[in-house]
Amino acid sequence: MKKFLLVGASLVALGAASGAWAADLPTKAPVYGPDCDPYKNYNCLDAYLGDGFLQRLVNYYRLEWDRDGPPTDPKAPPSRRDGWPATPETTPPMPFTEWPYGGTTTIGVNRPSSADSPLMVALGNTSLGHWMNDNHIQIYGWINEGGNLSTNSTHPGGNWPTSYAYTPNTLQLDQAVLYIERTPDTVQTDHLDWGFRLSGIYGENYRYTTSYGLGSYQLLGHNLTNGWDLPMEYVELYDPWVMQGLLIRVGRYISLPDIEAQLAPNNYMYTHSYTYTFDNYTNTGIQSTLAVTKNFFLQLGLTVGTEAPFWHASASIPNPFPNQLYPNGSFHKDPGAQWPSVTTCARYQTDSGNDNIYLCADAINNGEWGYNNLQWFGGTYYHKFNDHWHLSYEAYTLYQKDVPNVFNPTVQTIVANGGTPFSAPGADINFNAPNLAQCKTATQLTCTAQSFGTTAYLNYSPDHMNNFSFRPEFFDDMEGQRTGVKTRYVNVSLGWQHWFSPQIEARPEIGFYHSIDQAAFNGSVSIPGPNGIQGLATAPNRFNEFLLASDVIFHF
Repeated sequence: MKKFLLVGASLVALGAASGAWAADLPTKAPVYGPDCDPYKNYNCLDAYLGDGFLQRLVNYYRLEWDRDGPPTDPKAPPSRRDGWPATPETTPPMPFTEWPYGGTTTIGVNRPSSADSPLMVALGNTSLGHWMNDNHIQIYGWINEGGNLSTNSTHPGGNWPTSYAYTPNTLQLDQAVLYIERTPDTVQTDHLDWGFRLSGIYGENYRYTTSYGLGSYQLLGHNLTNGWDLPMEYVELYDPWVMQGLLIRVGRYISLPDIEAQLAPNNYMYTHSYTYTFDNYTNTGIQSTLAVTKNFFLQLGLTVGTEAPFWHASASIPNPFPNQLYPNGSFHKDPGAQWPSVTTCARYQTDSGNDNIYLCADAINNGEWGYNNLQWFGGTYYHKFNDHWHLSYEAYTLYQKDVPNVFNPTVQTIVANGGTPFSAPGADINFNAPNLAQCKTATQLTCTAQSFGTTAYLNYSPDHMNNFSFRPEFFDDMEGQRTGVKTRYVNVSLGWQHWFSPQIEARPEIGFYHSIDQAAFNGSVSIPGPNGIQGLATAPNRFNEFLLASDVIFHF
C-alpha cells in the first residue's frame, strides 16, 4: 500500500510540475512600454524577450503560458498553398494539424523553420542562432516523464503487453528527444528545395524503436531499462513541378501508416493501443510521395524490411546446429532484412478537410520470419464532425511466414542448440528475441503467424487547451507471436490531454485491458524461458488489467 501511495503522489506531482515551475518564475513580466504585448504588437517581441540567452528562454515560456499558440507574425508568408484542402485541426489541443500520413514532410502545407521552439528563440540573438535562422535549420526537442498505477505487480514488465507503461507501479523517463532539422518549403511552386532530420532518443521508449544491428546490444544484449536510439536520420528533396509536388526521402524514418506514432507529442494519449504496439515502427530506405492532385496522394517506397539496417541485408552468421529448418552451415543474421521490400500507399482527403482515408501495404517481401519482418496491410480513416468532435479509426492485418512452432519438441531442441538465426551465438541476442509461434498442433514445425488489430479514438475538444479521447480496441494475436500469448484482447481507455501552454502538456488516462482466451497479464518477457527458448519467463496469471497512468511533455 505504501508503494501505491508513493507512486500516486508522484503522478500528482507530475501533473503539478508545470504549475510549480511557472510559480518559480519572476512574478512581474518585463516592462518595455505600455503596449508591449507581442500578441497585440508582434514588432515588440524582441523587446519583450530581452537580449540574453536565459532571459529570452524564460520570457518565451512566460509569454506562451496559458496561450494556445505563439504570437503571429503578420509578415509571415501563407502557411498553406492556395486552394489546398482546409486544415482540419490545431495544435494545441491535438497532436497534429493535418491528418497523419508518413514518410514525407507534408506537401502543400509546410514552411521551413516552422517549429515553435523556446530554444531557437533563446538562440535568436547569438551568432549561431543567426546562422541557423538564415539557413532554416532548427534544433529542438522535448523531455517526457511518466508513471502508472496498475493492478499488476511483476517487475519488470508486468504490464506487458501494454506498452509505454511496461513495468507496473513505477515512474520513468519515457523519452528525451533532440531534433536537428531543415524542412523543405512545400507551399512554394517555383524551386527545388531540400531538407534533413537528425534525431536522437534516450529513455525507456528506446525498446520500441530499436532496429536490430543499430545500437541493439542495449535491448538484445543487456535488456537495459533506459537506452538510446536514432529513429530518424534522413534527407529529403522536394520537386514542386511534378504534378502537384513530389517529395523523396532517403534514410531511416518512422513507418508510414498508423494513427499513433513513436514520438510522444504525436499521440493523443500516453499509452498506446495494442494495434499500434505490435506493428511496424521504422523503415530504412527510399520513400517517394507524389501529390497527384491536391486531394489525392500516392506513395511508393523501397526499404530493407522493418527495424533492419542495410548492413543486415547481406550479413550471415554460422549455424552451429544444422537442422530441418535451417540445414546449411550458415544463415542470414536477420532473414527479414530484405532489399527491396515494397511500401505503397494511397491517400485521399476532401476539400473541406473533414474526411481522410489512407490505405497502405508496408514493407512487403516474402514474409520470412525475421526480427520484425511484418507484412502489413491496412489503413486509417479520419472524420471531423465539427470544431469539437472528430473520429480517428484504424484497422490492419499482418503476418510472418515459416515461424518455428514453440510447441514442437524438435523446434525446442533446435532453438536450445542455437539452430535458428536468433538463438545462434553469432546473433548476440540474450534478451527480447523474436517470439516463436503457437501453432494449431504440436506436430507442425512452422506456421504463419497472423494478427488483426483495430482501434479508434473518439475525441471531444471543449476548447483549444483540452481534449478528451475515448479509445476502444480489439486485437487478435492468432498465434501468440506478437504478444507472447495466443489470445484475443479488448481494451477501453479514456484520456485527457491538458495543455498549460504550447510547450507543456499533461496526459492522464485510465484504462481497462482484458484477455479473452487465456491469462496474458502480470507475466514477464524480460529473460529467456525454459531450455533457452525466448518467451514468457514468468507466466502471466491475470485476465484483467486496470491502469491509471499519466505523463508530462516539456518542449524546448
